[in-house]
Amino acid sequence: MSHASMPGVSSPQIGRDTTRAARPNATALPAKDPAVCPTDDEAQVPRKPPKNKRSLDYVWRSGVAGGLAGCAAKTVVAPLDRVKILFQSHNPHFIKYTGSWLGVSEAMKAIYQQDGPTGLFRGHSATLLRIFPYAAIKFLAYEQIRAIVIPNKEHETPFRRLISGSLAGVTSVFFTYPLEVIRVRLAFETKKESRSSLRSICKQIYDEQQKPRTVAGPVGEPLPVVPARPGLTNFYRGFSPTLLGMLPYAGMSFLTHDTAGDLLRHPKIAKWTTLPQSENAPAGKAAPLRSWAELFAGGVAGLVSQTASYPLEVIRRRMQVGGAVGDGHRMRIGETAGIIMRERGLRGFFVGLTIGYAKVVPLVAASFYTYERLKTWFGI
Repeated sequence: MSHASMPGVSSPQIGRDTTRAARPNATALPAKDPAVCPTDDEAQVPRKPPKNKRSLDYVWRSGVAGGLAGCAAKTVVAPLDRVKILFQSHNPHFIKYTGSWLGVSEAMKAIYQQDGPTGLFRGHSATLLRIFPYAAIKFLAYEQIRAIVIPNKEHETPFRRLISGSLAGVTSVFFTYPLEVIRVRLAFETKKESRSSLRSICKQIYDEQQKPRTVAGPVGEPLPVVPARPGLTNFYRGFSPTLLGMLPYAGMSFLTHDTAGDLLRHPKIAKWTTLPQSENAPAGKAAPLRSWAELFAGGVAGLVSQTASYPLEVIRRRMQVGGAVGDGHRMRIGETAGIIMRERGLRGFFVGLTIGYAKVVPLVAASFYTYERLKTWFGI
């Protein structure tokens, strides 16, 4: 009997002992995880909370992502960009092609026949030298300024998005504008026998000096106007309309992209427009859009921003090539606008707009798409 009762007795005892042994183990398991891999919990810390946008790690990652996005986008539309500059700057050899889509294709054909495929990428090396720092500063500045202007969701309004984008655009233009002037000059040249190198173009712009001229005085007497001296200021031809144009362009671009992204992430359609969140995504980051949705949001942003800023862009192009055509004097915004109005009326401010759409829509779409994908890849 004693042997018969032993299993009955020992089983509960063993069960009780097992229970007692299991309880401390169960409670101790969470404490033992760090001992097994002490860095596990620490490794999760950067992923869980939002990224510190003012950290050096975030700054270089967002800057590199923005610069590469700009280079990729500009390469896609380089041939259209060359033709658009020739149209906007009223190049005498290409006036006959303006005004129609057929003219765009004919202009590209003429460039190809004269210079070959490389002619369509004339000035592209200067473009890449300019666009990497320009796009890097623009996207980096937007992230930093947005973090200040929109510290949390409660402060996120269309106006604050517009201001953040506008200030980011102005910041990037200020630091990279001289490279833009060089690029436009290289793209403006069409004579094959007198190609200018990058160095010669820089020297030409630096040495340019407007011719002396006179203006009417208060009593009708001519007063001499002292011409501007050659120097670094020549690299900032058309800078004023650029700043004015960048306010609506960059502002509307970021505003429209972010707004379109919010609409495409609406819960009712999110399963068709968004991708699963990556494991290294910081907390609070919106789900990434599918490729077609991201390209669509960027394309709409390009369409809206181009329409809002195009007249000032035309004025800027004419001012930038002011030293290459006419008497060489530095024209002001009002003077340039008056010349355009006399030449072609209101239509003159929208010359090349159709090709502008064809260029900017894929440009902005590719730029935002590449930037957002690189941000995901970089874990920011």
